[in-house]
Amino acid sequence: MDCLMIFNHLNDLIFTKHNAIFEEHIKNLALAQGLILKEQLEETLDSNVFIQLFSPIVSSHRIMHFQFGNSYTTIQFHTDFKLQFREFMDYVFIVISGEKVAYLIDMFVTFARYLCGPEIYQLRTNNCKSTLYTRLIDQWLLLRNRDQAVFVEGLEQLIINNDISATCLQSLKESIAKLSVHPECSKIHALLFVDNKCLSLYSSTPAKELAPADILFLIILTHCVSEESGHLESFQVLLSGSDVEPKCLPHAVHVVELFPQVFLVYLVEMGDPLVSATLFETFHHLHRLRFIQVQREMASIQMGYENVDLSIRKLNGYLKKCKVKNLESSQKQLIKKWDVLKGKYREYLKTLSNEALLRAESLAMNLLDSLKEIHNLTAVDDSILKCSAAHVLQAIPKVRQDLADFNEYFLVKGIKNFSLGSEDSLTKHKYLEEFPGLVHFLYIDRNTHKVTTPSLDMQAEKAEFIQKKIWSMVTFAHSHLQEGHTAIIWKDTIFTYGYFLWFEDSSGDSLKFTLTPDLGSKIPGILHEDYYMKLKTAMHPKLPAQKVRAYELFVMYLGLVTASSVLEQTRKLASTIWELKSLPTHVINLI
Repeated sequence: MDCLMIFNHLNDLIFTKHNAIFEEHIKNLALAQGLILKEQLEETLDSNVFIQLFSPIVSSHRIMHFQFGNSYTTIQFHTDFKLQFREFMDYVFIVISGEKVAYLIDMFVTFARYLCGPEIYQLRTNNCKSTLYTRLIDQWLLLRNRDQAVFVEGLEQLIINNDISATCLQSLKESIAKLSVHPECSKIHALLFVDNKCLSLYSSTPAKELAPADILFLIILTHCVSEESGHLESFQVLLSGSDVEPKCLPHAVHVVELFPQVFLVYLVEMGDPLVSATLFETFHHLHRLRFIQVQREMASIQMGYENVDLSIRKLNGYLKKCKVKNLESSQKQLIKKWDVLKGKYREYLKTLSNEALLRAESLAMNLLDSLKEIHNLTAVDDSILKCSAAHVLQAIPKVRQDLADFNEYFLVKGIKNFSLGSEDSLTKHKYLEEFPGLVHFLYIDRNTHKVTTPSLDMQAEKAEFIQKKIWSMVTFAHSHLQEGHTAIIWKDTIFTYGYFLWFEDSSGDSLKFTLTPDLGSKIPGILHEDYYMKLKTAMHPKLPAQKVRAYELFVMYLGLVTASSVLEQTRKLASTIWELKSLPTHVINLI
């Protein structure tokens, strides 16, 4: 990635991240256009330069988007570089890169949502958040290039013996029991990560179940902490939740590196989840309404207006039960402003008056200000962040003491979870003997998004070559999945590859389908949105998504292995994965 820019609705630049080469190019461009003087070339690039250079194209994008409903999403340069746009809550994200830009820009929107929710402007006003946002992007770019689970957006479980696993869980359970007696820590999760792998998780009874996407985000977040072992770091994030559509649920996150590459994370629920979820829903519907009203389509405007009205009524009901200081006056202002705005929409729907609709546009901005005010009152609470941090600091020493004897073991396992040639008791199958020609595989349970895969020994001969082949295999397979292909076998000059995605019902019986739906430009993954949940819903619309089980398997064999052997061995491989996970897996039908 060369540059990321975020503009608000006034075309002001609120955030930028770019590399040195891009900055030099922009400076030369600005010099040629008289925007800076020659003596300013050595100075830090002023944000006004970006605004003057890119504001016209942002304005053009907005006009095409709002007035014609036909916005362009990508501009291809004469080189391999692309400029891509993405709108989120009235903010325009722009990425310039030679990489697969659609994937990058979706992730940058996702990280901004995790840190700021609907109020992206905090990236300009809050230096801590903008710094963390930059670190998140850097760490994610680094991890996706070296870690298999992060690359496929899954969770890899550390494979350890039962005694050590029980010790870890018991230590977390005891620390949660001590912390949850404090009212502000009653809904709390404790997690242990080793490098990028999940070691253990324990939650208090009232706490909501964590979504796999949120756990993956936390793994990335742990790599943003200080390198100083034992130092506790004060984040506040808004998790997406376990629903199909992402929400913004406020949590306090406390991260400490217990030992090298061993991270302890405490996650404390804040505020009212119903208020947070409905508030985010209201933001979404209001922005959607502002978009469609420019089209002057009465049916769409009426539906959009009714969606906002329903969301605000739900929000108002939840706010009445919410005990937050200074909330009552903001709540009253919200309802007052909506009543006035609602009147303008009713007037338009009755008379088709353009004046009423134009007035509604300006009033909608005032309503947004009230929603942002309520968001800040209900989702941001520094006192809980500081108070819970104080309690967590008291719990850390005991957990560190409990696990001190295993720190070297964790470090080794973090580097090499298991390999194809393992002969220890944890790996009952000697994969090199059981599956002749097998080079590598990734098995992903797309219900929990747990990844089972041999570790890559980056010190081995030709390690980088093998890694590039694996990354290329996943990219190729997912590009064909986007085109509707759920089972493919292909070759290059060295290896034979296979990719299979299949579905089962809750009893383990294979589910047939006749057509894979087109999900457009959606990228297979879970961080931006759960692609596989949407796929299950679209492919099996008559079944609840929770009752459809999805599994994904990538295999890489030596090139001499035939397609029929790949099919036969893949069936066998899928049926034996459970021995590593200690859970049975049904035999798959790959044809």
